[in-house]
Amino acid sequence: MRGPNANLTMGISVFTVLSVLGIIFAIISKKLLFVITGILLNGTVLVFAYFLLLALGIGGP
Repeated sequence: MRGPNANLTMGISVFTVLSVLGIIFAIISKKLLFVITGILLNGTVLVFAYFLLLALGIGGP
């Protein structure tokens, strides 16, 4: 995952999958504090992954 030959699509996919799993586990959690912080923090990572995907699409492979 380092260097000029890094597979950015795989990295973005890993960010997205882990963020969605974190949101699901936060919703399953019983404590309201964990739900709110989990959704906010994982949502931030999800938005970051979306912007990376958008930049990759604009910049080209």
